[in-house]
Amino acid sequence: MTSDTAVDKLTEDAARAELARLADVLAAANRAYHTRDAPEISDAEYDRLKARNAAIEARFPHLKRSDSPSEQVGGPVADDFAKVTHAVRMLSLSNAFETGEVAEFDARVRRYLGLAADARLTYTAEPKIDGLSLSLRYEDGVLVQAATRGDGETGENVTANARTIGDIPARLQGDAPAVLELRGEVYMSHEDFAALNDRQAARGDKTFANPRNAAAGSLRQLDSRVTARRPLRFFAYGWGELSAPLAGTQMEAIARLAALGCPTNPLTALCDGPDEMLAHYREIESRRATLGYDIDGVVYKVNDLDLQRRLGFRSTTPRWAMAHKFPAETAWTRLEAIDIQVGRTGALSPVARLTPVTVGGVVVSNATLHNEDYIAGRDAQGNEIRDGKDIRVGDWVQVYRAGDVIPKVADVDLARRPAEASPYRFPETCPECGSDAIREEGDAVRRCTGGLICPAQAVEKLKHFVSRAAFDIEGLGAKQVEAFYKDGWIREPADIFTLEDRFATGPRQLKNREGWGEKSARNLFDAIAERRRIPLDRLIFALGIRHVGESASALLARRYGDWDSFLTAMDRAADFTGTDWDYLNNIDGVGPVMARALVTTFQQEAERASIDRLAAHLDIQPVEMPKTEDSPVAGQTIVFTGTLEKMTRAEAKARAESLGAKVSGSVSARTDLVVAGPGAGSKATKAAELGVETIDEDGWLRLIGDA
Repeated sequence: MTSDTAVDKLTEDAARAELARLADVLAAANRAYHTRDAPEISDAEYDRLKARNAAIEARFPHLKRSDSPSEQVGGPVADDFAKVTHAVRMLSLSNAFETGEVAEFDARVRRYLGLAADARLTYTAEPKIDGLSLSLRYEDGVLVQAATRGDGETGENVTANARTIGDIPARLQGDAPAVLELRGEVYMSHEDFAALNDRQAARGDKTFANPRNAAAGSLRQLDSRVTARRPLRFFAYGWGELSAPLAGTQMEAIARLAALGCPTNPLTALCDGPDEMLAHYREIESRRATLGYDIDGVVYKVNDLDLQRRLGFRSTTPRWAMAHKFPAETAWTRLEAIDIQVGRTGALSPVARLTPVTVGGVVVSNATLHNEDYIAGRDAQGNEIRDGKDIRVGDWVQVYRAGDVIPKVADVDLARRPAEASPYRFPETCPECGSDAIREEGDAVRRCTGGLICPAQAVEKLKHFVSRAAFDIEGLGAKQVEAFYKDGWIREPADIFTLEDRFATGPRQLKNREGWGEKSARNLFDAIAERRRIPLDRLIFALGIRHVGESASALLARRYGDWDSFLTAMDRAADFTGTDWDYLNNIDGVGPVMARALVTTFQQEAERASIDRLAAHLDIQPVEMPKTEDSPVAGQTIVFTGTLEKMTRAEAKARAESLGAKVSGSVSARTDLVVAGPGAGSKATKAAELGVETIDEDGWLRLIGDA
């Protein structure tokens, strides 16, 4: 069958092939239109192909692709944008959805700082703008650079485009710091968005789906003249690098930014504790529909900047801020099918295929069903959820989503359940490779035992390997990984780094592959070459070891320092005994589950061989340790025990690590120093038995010069 075949005549195999073709054709059209501003097909033809894609998806909803054109607006970021390394990382925020989480946030802050429940602690609360994050660098008051957030460490240079936005001052007013890296959000008002779409429609051009997509697409235009014609706005909410402090509090700093000529949100308020924070949240929520621009929640920040500095950061979020999202929006629709996806760790994840429905302005056709217990109407402990109602194919289900959270199935309407609907039987074999899928005791998830022979696991591991927080190879995303794996070009991570040797010349050159050309092939090979030099923490994360996320990878990298030391330690811990095994388990933040997953991975023969082949192609960079030339504790292993009275345990740990020390959770022969407060028990006793030096909190503060 061909692309001319009527949709109702397509077989399932033909429909799958046609959806793949349409995804490629429409993606190319989007790149031409949105990225290069040079359309290659007419709007009428574009609309016809889009409609055909939607019709096939409606007839075969279970075939809908992850890169479906019906879910996409605009095109990818152009290669032409230069990269900018942020002087201070642009982090995301932790999210809260329930009112009780606001009090929990306040309690966490107090615990970390050692503040009593009745001690005064103020916060700022401001609308969370639904736009695109932007960093503006001013030197001597003059705008010299603008960059998108990107992956938090590296963004795209959009300086020429930012200069066209009227809200962004080219020169700051008054006495500005010599260096000010201003952070804020680019957005588009509802009125301007409607007017832009009217103009687009009048010219016969494509209209935008929503203000956020319009703002993002406009800021990323290669031609700044296009951006200049788009009605973009800007709110400043923070800063990165500073040559001098702006103020002593968040609220005063925002006022200082306003005095410098930066637009700030007038709804930002100072709140004295959780009750006032929630009151301001409700006030902003009540005005949401009349603001004239999109917001999706309220951001709370500790007001005192000295306390912000003490609180510091987790791996990807600050401890001193949180986004309180607005309630999830819901809709009812029909559950057409339940598909099983196999992840990189072998987890079988059920996905609901839904009759498309609009939820909060977004068309939703897929939703997570979590695991087999959730489908059956119970939690992992066997307790009833949804009053014990199970979920069946054919049911009418309530779908909800909040912000960017993956849509979920929340409830079932039993009154509309079809008579023929039968309980869903969760598979006990992997749908991808046929291997047994087992559920270990205490695990909520059933997992495929196929390992490397399972193509789904192999592909998902490769996708994880090239993901943004891992190797982040430009031009090699999920779609390219799937295609290269299918054709046998890439089977394991090491194959990526031999791609140029195998496919730059000869009969099967990458430049001759459909969708590729000489320039795009060259760009990919260059991007791969750039990633041969990789920081240790990124490599550990990229390996996709179960239980080992970004934060743990950074922790392990800091503790072991370089690849050879890390690898040697994993080998020495192979029998789960001995000093190296104890050392790994005693790292504050690791624990036995993660430790076993790490050691097991490096002892599996096939997995280890694959890792060794990969490492042979890489220049693995050791961790850049804190500057500790004058530190009295650099390189020492320290244990804190008992009650600390002048700083919290978390604060003491962070201070020790900043001085180059290693903090352990238990005392061993490798421990150099124990800091014992009142109530120190078995750890202090063991330190005495082992002859480990023990000091009190005052002695610790004198030692590090904080007394």
